Amino acid sequence: MSSLSLYCVEALLILDGTGDRVYAKYYQPPHSNSYVQNASLIKNVKKQKEFEKRLFGKIHKHDTEILIFEDHIVLYKEYMDIILCLVGSIDENEVILQQGFTAFRDSLDLILDSGIDKKNIQDHFDMVLLAIDETIDNGIILETDPATIASRVTKPPTNEPQLHLDLDKGLMGAWGFAKSKLQERLQQGL
Repeated sequence: MSSLSLYCVEALLILDGTGDRVYAKYYQPPHSNSYVQNASLIKNVKKQKEFEKRLFGKIHKHDTEILIFEDHIVLYKEYMDIILCLVGSIDENEVILQQGFTAFRDSLDLILDSGIDKKNIQDHFDMVLLAIDETIDNGIILETDPATIASRVTKPPTNEPQLHLDLDKGLMGAWGFAKSKLQERLQQGL
């Protein structure tokens, strides 16, 4: 039995149709010694790219959406010219990984109006990165509701009214108001 941890995601990858990375983020728990074998993968970009090429060779043009690859559970979804991948440890609960991956994938469906493809991801790269950050932080799955993720990413900035004071107009207005009130009182005989 492995020790339970919130740090269940090892990597999130977006690969294009040739296996090259569009985006790759590798995570490592800050306190664990069990991930020492993957530490070289996390810190070495050359090994990351080799891992991604081997993974692409294994998953390209296959109909499954989950597989075990080099002691990792890999969840993936292949679109026309893009592949979304979530990589977790072999010891992790695949249902939890599936929920996190489905939340990310479905939030991209909501954010990218014209579908998930390489051009659309590159055109809306900022929102894709925000969706990743809203879903996974430091290897921890934070949110599994795609509508919540999409609303956080696409929420327009609030237009709070700006308080603009024109001192001359403000003082003159106050003077005019006070003057009119004084005239009213004088006319009433007070």
